[in-house]
Amino acid sequence: MTPSNGIKKLSRYRRHRWAAPSLMVVALLSVGTTFSIASEATPDATSTTMNTSQSVQIAEGKQLFLKGCSSCHGLNAEGGSIAPSLIGVGAASVDFQVGTGRMPMADMSQQAMRKKPLYNEAQTAALAAYVASLAPGPAIVDEASLTWERDGSTSAGGTLFRNNCAMCHNFSGQGGALTQGKYAPTLMGVEAKYIYEAMITGPQSMPKFSDKTITPAEKLSIIKWVKAAQTEPNLGGASLGRVGPVTEGLLAWTFGLGILIGVAVWLASKAR
Repeated sequence: MTPSNGIKKLSRYRRHRWAAPSLMVVALLSVGTTFSIASEATPDATSTTMNTSQSVQIAEGKQLFLKGCSSCHGLNAEGGSIAPSLIGVGAASVDFQVGTGRMPMADMSQQAMRKKPLYNEAQTAALAAYVASLAPGPAIVDEASLTWERDGSTSAGGTLFRNNCAMCHNFSGQGGALTQGKYAPTLMGVEAKYIYEAMITGPQSMPKFSDKTITPAEKLSIIKWVKAAQTEPNLGGASLGRVGPVTEGLLAWTFGLGILIGVAVWLASKAR
């Protein structure tokens, strides 16, 4: 076949009624394939920025950890003789312990008490990000998820609290004594985020409540009940710490017995 004959044959096909639609389909397939390959080869700019920012935060958290935490928890957070391992505790545990000022602490043999935090919010988030990068664990509770005012139930929360928390924190959330010199702290004035994180991480002597034991919705109800108890007025006068009949009985016994003794002494003096 001569070149001229081949050109004539192609020209005849080009004038075919299906030529234009076929060329359009081929062109669209070519453009789509090229775009798909280019998209896979070129990473998304937003994802790259987020990954870079997260890597910087983790690196900053590691430096903070090495300076302020590694002497007790080990260089790789593996734990030691005086402090537990942090591998797998999750970002929520770090946010709770560091955000409430319980960590770092000088004497690990004592129960950690809430105090003014040593690290600011950005540093706390960096430490949490570093510990979370070591192994999976509970994440920091998002403020947007703490919809206890809207979704919580005060009555249901009170029942859940009495069944799961009152034996340590007192029936009114005021805290109470435990064995071996430990205690359950008061829940009055505690931020909702930290109450939720305490339930999912189980700090110190507190048990860990998984979502199967207490669902997220039930956790919100417990928080709502605690907040309601926090603002409940003392209609009967002095609350005496709201720790129940123990202090009330002690007060009545002390004053009652004192009055009886005073009356007895007065009567004895008059008899003379």
